[in-house]
Amino acid sequence: MLDNSIKEQLKNIFSRLESHIAFRMLSRPDDVRSAEMLEFLQDVAATSPNLSVETGNADSEAPEFEIVKDGTTTGVKFCGIPNGHEFSTLLLAVLNADGQGKNLPDASLTARIKALKGPLKLRTFVSLTCTNCPDVAQALNVIALLNPDVENTVTDGAVVPGLVKEFDIKSVPAVYAGGTLVSVGRITLGDLLAKLEDNCGTARCAGDAAPVVREYDVTVLGAGPAGCAAAIYCARKGFSTAVVAGAVGGQVLETMDIGNLISVTSTTGPQLAANLKAHMAAYPIEIFENRSVTAASVEGPEKELRCTGETFRSRALIIATGAGWRHLSVPGESEHVGHGVAFCTHCDGPYYAGLRVAVVGGGNSGIEAAIDLAALCPHVDVFEFTDSLKADLVLQKKVAALTNVDIHLSSQVEEIIGDGRSVSGIRVKDLVSGEAAVYPVSGVFVQIGQTPNSSLFKGQLPLNKGGEIEVDRTCRTAVKGVYAAGDVTDIPYKQVVIAMGEGGKAALSAFMDFMRGELG
Repeated sequence: MLDNSIKEQLKNIFSRLESHIAFRMLSRPDDVRSAEMLEFLQDVAATSPNLSVETGNADSEAPEFEIVKDGTTTGVKFCGIPNGHEFSTLLLAVLNADGQGKNLPDASLTARIKALKGPLKLRTFVSLTCTNCPDVAQALNVIALLNPDVENTVTDGAVVPGLVKEFDIKSVPAVYAGGTLVSVGRITLGDLLAKLEDNCGTARCAGDAAPVVREYDVTVLGAGPAGCAAAIYCARKGFSTAVVAGAVGGQVLETMDIGNLISVTSTTGPQLAANLKAHMAAYPIEIFENRSVTAASVEGPEKELRCTGETFRSRALIIATGAGWRHLSVPGESEHVGHGVAFCTHCDGPYYAGLRVAVVGGGNSGIEAAIDLAALCPHVDVFEFTDSLKADLVLQKKVAALTNVDIHLSSQVEEIIGDGRSVSGIRVKDLVSGEAAVYPVSGVFVQIGQTPNSSLFKGQLPLNKGGEIEVDRTCRTAVKGVYAAGDVTDIPYKQVVIAMGEGGKAALSAFMDFMRGELG
């Protein structure tokens, strides 16, 4: 099943395994897919003497296997063959079980993971074509490896149609604890951990220990293009620098095609994020990923960020928190997120194959989504609020050539119609005639831009009507020692290359203020 080139790569990857890792496969004897999974696992196991395959019977909808280390179960399971984007999830699971993985969390997060109350059986539904799913599956596998009371089954939705129907899966990654939906869509390990703590409980108490206080010259909040550029510039100026973020890359991780980063003909968001992380690793920058800041204080000479169990203090704070997907905020939307309302065609488009869908938004992202969905769906309706499309002309020409896409201009979405488990229609008002109509769609993809992640600083920093942090041309805010860069600010043109420049500018402004003695 695996070609020789992949097998040679696996031999190198697994050459330093110290533990014995077994793939314990379970399936129904009459399941014809068992032979295919067995062949796959045997091919992987043949690449190292420390890997093996065990088989057994189980009454499951599809063949599955568990990773077993030195005879002890790890809680990491796979239902279906982890090909496609999930192949890396399998490799990381093996390396992490052996203690050699590169995505194992730091001590603070590890302590929180081990304190989760169990027993806890998680099931993560994924699509092998989804680019967001591996991050979530890998994060939950880490939690299972570190906490013996947690089990996580990475489940390819395509091989378990019965479970998909039972849970009415329409968006991935979707994480369930028993029959309860815990999370849907891209999410960091830190945010997943917080959700599990809230939903399942933790043995840690608020008074267990005083928060760890970490002090630096500069703290950068956010690790997208702006935050990474700011951190690199700060480190080059000799400042002790910390980066606090959910994940390096930020929103760019969800961008699959970047062709306007000058000097780089073409790249992807995940590859750019990896390059940003590698660049920061060349400097003495302390990176704290999987953090969710619960409170911030920018008054006084020391700026403070508070996370669960940690406090970050610095004389200068650079805010580069970027922006998140903007929601419609209409009746029926929030109830159907993950059950008919989606934001990523790459992740969720395959679940709507053969169904009529709607796209809301006529900018680049909306028209790109319509083009992608037109290859899967019999009909796509695009609704744009203004009287013209805002997408680039090349995209407008592409969508105009598609016979199964209808463009509706001057259209205002008023309601998403459904029963809470699935969507049956979308109510749209024609702004010219004033009449409303219901379009019978099974899915609604919202592509109406982004909203700045600035809520932490509401009431502390001036924000414009759109919630963007107001900065001057040097990236200084109204508060001394606080700077902001990238999509969270009121600068025009939200582009990767511009965010990088703004991040560098913010760092240079902080440097000038330090040199002038304005920051102590």
